[in-house]
Amino acid sequence: MHTGYVFDDGLGVLGPLTHLRPAFDVRTGALSTLDRLTLAGPFQPLGLYVPDALADLTRERHRIPVNVPPPRGTDFLAVSGRWVLPRLGLLDRLTEPGVALVDEQSGHILAARCRFDDLAPVLAGDTAPFRLVKLSPAEVGGVLARPWDVRRHRDAAIASDLQHLTGGTAMLAIAPTARVHSSAILDAEAGPILIAAHAVVRPGAILLGPCAIGEHATVLERAVIRQNTAIGPWCKVAGEVSGSIFQGYSNKAHDGFLGDSYVGEWVNLGAGTTNSNLLNTYAEVIARAAPDASNERTGLQFLGATLGDHVKTAIGTRLMTGVVVHTAAMLAASGPVSGCVEPFAWRTDEGQRRFRLAKFEEVARAVMARRGLAPSPACLSRLAQLHATLAPEA
Repeated sequence: MHTGYVFDDGLGVLGPLTHLRPAFDVRTGALSTLDRLTLAGPFQPLGLYVPDALADLTRERHRIPVNVPPPRGTDFLAVSGRWVLPRLGLLDRLTEPGVALVDEQSGHILAARCRFDDLAPVLAGDTAPFRLVKLSPAEVGGVLARPWDVRRHRDAAIASDLQHLTGGTAMLAIAPTARVHSSAILDAEAGPILIAAHAVVRPGAILLGPCAIGEHATVLERAVIRQNTAIGPWCKVAGEVSGSIFQGYSNKAHDGFLGDSYVGEWVNLGAGTTNSNLLNTYAEVIARAAPDASNERTGLQFLGATLGDHVKTAIGTRLMTGVVVHTAAMLAASGPVSGCVEPFAWRTDEGQRRFRLAKFEEVARAVMARRGLAPSPACLSRLAQLHATLAPEA
């Protein structure tokens, strides 16, 4: 049993993925990094460290102490929440304080054995106080640095998660409280299928493994859920979904294709919303993580949309290859959506304007009330903070 702290150092440009959650809570397969550490570890977290802007939100989600200093006079493990598939066997190399495992490619700290005074350098990404053990890409297995890294590490993450969640032997794992209609087709020839507690699979739905359907999620009539898809809790999904990850509480309740994409929480995709996940030229996808960032080569041929929390699309919306849509954007234009869309953008055929914060809050309350929930003060405060960072409209 390993014990220690899990931290989000805030490095990389993760865009909408971490506007409302730390990196270790991003669903990168059927699970998040924190899930993998605690469920499949075994790893017992003594505390969590996150950027100050996310501290209150993180306290709401977890009973583990957040941003509470460790006791002096002891040494402890610190593990990066951006490490998608932490290899607990590698932590055995951290036998004494002052040693850190670092990603050979980025130089970022993945884990360290620390004393009290070493914590601040770890959180700042400062490797100077440590003796470094460099890990190759094969040893690391994946780190989140850009939004599209969820897609990059998706297959390995889902395979690892299902290996753990199904016990490594079952190709079909259906919770006793789940309901699967007799006309649904479950094809586990290429990998296992997990249907979690209280999930519902409606008539005529087709599920192709490997895939995971989370707790209380609903796969609607005639949906086609293709390989390497993970549907988070309380989602409703229809149409064709391929290689995509839903964080939770989001709806794609109508026909339309979604491929190689990430969908945050409280997203609603209007009827006929469809995305491109492959360029007509079959070339590498170029994408932009933030509105003020530069275009980058992703190294990926198949890459769909990254949709932040509370994004809404109108009927017939077209999402182009590699698009990144930031938190709370409202997309209601007839033209295609490409590039990178800033937070709280309200797009129509008349142009783009800013989603007023008061109006956004009104919509968010209405959406969440349908699930018997309401935005917490910490959530509203963080969204107001994010809204305030935007440049004034011209």
